[in-house]
Amino acid sequence: MHEQTAPTPLWLRVLQSPPVSLVVLGFLLLECLGFSNNLMGQSKDEPFTAAIAAAGMIALAMWIYVGFARFVERRRPADLALGPMPRELGLGLVAGTTLYTLSVLVLMAIGVIRIDGVNPASFMVPGIALALSSGFLEELLFRGALFRIVEAWIGSWAAVIISSLVFGFVHLINPAATLAGAIFISVEAGLLLAAAYMLTRRLWLGIGFHMSWNYTQSAVFSGVVSGGPSEPGLFRTVIDGPVLLTGGSFGLEASLIACLLCTGTGVVLAVLAVRRGHVVRPFWSRRAAPALHPAE
Repeated sequence: MHEQTAPTPLWLRVLQSPPVSLVVLGFLLLECLGFSNNLMGQSKDEPFTAAIAAAGMIALAMWIYVGFARFVERRRPADLALGPMPRELGLGLVAGTTLYTLSVLVLMAIGVIRIDGVNPASFMVPGIALALSSGFLEELLFRGALFRIVEAWIGSWAAVIISSLVFGFVHLINPAATLAGAIFISVEAGLLLAAAYMLTRRLWLGIGFHMSWNYTQSAVFSGVVSGGPSEPGLFRTVIDGPVLLTGGSFGLEASLIACLLCTGTGVVLAVLAVRRGHVVRPFWSRRAAPALHPAE
């Protein structure tokens, strides 16, 4: 005799619907991100305190994300599986540092950037909190919630476009942001980070890239991060050239060189995701098939 499964309550079915899930989970993660930014602002002159505050908000956001997956979405949160974390997070860290450094080297070669000196290593400490907060919290919000839920609803390519545009244009709230910068970051980072999730079906690769790009940009090369405030890092970097190459007040994300390098990398990851069969079709055109479960 087979046991009958209790029907899913109406309130849970409503909460599980993609639009409602996106609003609820997105709101909770956005609150974590906003609170983390406020705490970092209040601890600006105490970098270790700011890093601890960011780590605390990351722990809370991860708890919310995993809890929502298990108890609301009724899924195993395989996108945060711990087994692949060291490898994929490490690859992301190396990729982010490499791409930003390559952008700087190209601009140095054509005379747009020069290094005027080196600051004490302690100048690299304040960038830790920003890198942690942006890397973990923004990836949970924009890829873990926005991209993943939209993808399961209307397919991978629609999710890439929507998450990229939202991610890029949210940066317009930064004090020195520009419309060109928002467009550039939508194309280069939006595609790259979404493709990283598509390829691995996990968040670690994108988190690593996001963290190391921001950290290398600010703490190593003293660059402006996405139109935010400028803080000195390890190298005293002087940038002088056309906005199309320097990115202007937005930072190197709005540079044509960075855009070409990051977009090219994103295209490669997207092609690999397609070859692995990791593209999700819209709900109205997909056939009954097993869901994608990444190997742990």
